[in-house]
Amino acid sequence: MPTIAYQLYCSRNWPLVETLDMLERIGFEAVEGFGPLFEDPSATRALLDGREMTMPTAHFAFDLVAGDPKRTLEIARTLGVETVIVPFLAPDARPTDKAGWEDFAKRLAEAGKPIRDAGLGYGWHNHDFEFLACDDGTFGIEAIAAHPEVGFELDLGWIHVAGHDPAAWIRKYADRLLAVHVKDRAPEGENADEGGWADLGYGEVDYTRIVPALGDADVQHWVLEHDNPSDHERFATRSFNALSMFV
Repeated sequence: MPTIAYQLYCSRNWPLVETLDMLERIGFEAVEGFGPLFEDPSATRALLDGREMTMPTAHFAFDLVAGDPKRTLEIARTLGVETVIVPFLAPDARPTDKAGWEDFAKRLAEAGKPIRDAGLGYGWHNHDFEFLACDDGTFGIEAIAAHPEVGFELDLGWIHVAGHDPAAWIRKYADRLLAVHVKDRAPEGENADEGGWADLGYGEVDYTRIVPALGDADVQHWVLEHDNPSDHERFATRSFNALSMFV
């Protein structure tokens, strides 16, 4: 049975203790970490342990992974992280052609060697820009996939925003999936105050087609995310209940 986790980035605008208490009430047993929680990983771990929560996956900035793998591993071990995910490239750092993507993919793979050598999983989390076609019709995600040592945490909401079928990409990279981000998108023009995102089951992404693909791929970590909820408890409650019907 897969783990249902909560990406704590969703609740970056609320105090961590308040968030963890809320998640515990709802029934979450796992979370996914991100940058600010690594400033004092021992303190973060104590808060998780006090609620019998785990952090099997976490997002680490590429600069940290590539520039200080020792620190990356120290943080991961302290928090009990089993899989290190590189989550993002700033707009000015994003490749714009096939050669640029191939160069980045090579650096991404090389940066992960100390992580993999330590026995941890290592992968990339996408947004929509990896699914924009280069001049030759190829995608950035395909350049990354050319390095089999790099796994994926596919963000199904962003794949939908890019105009692609999430189920198709799940099947394409079924043997590479370390985790997925389960999220929903509001119809065009709705939920503008929340960046156009929706609570799971309240948007337009068809999970009746996606969930069977996730099951066939045997994805172990399903991470709920909403990029900018106005009410994080509403989002967490609705989405946990919706996803629990599938798991």
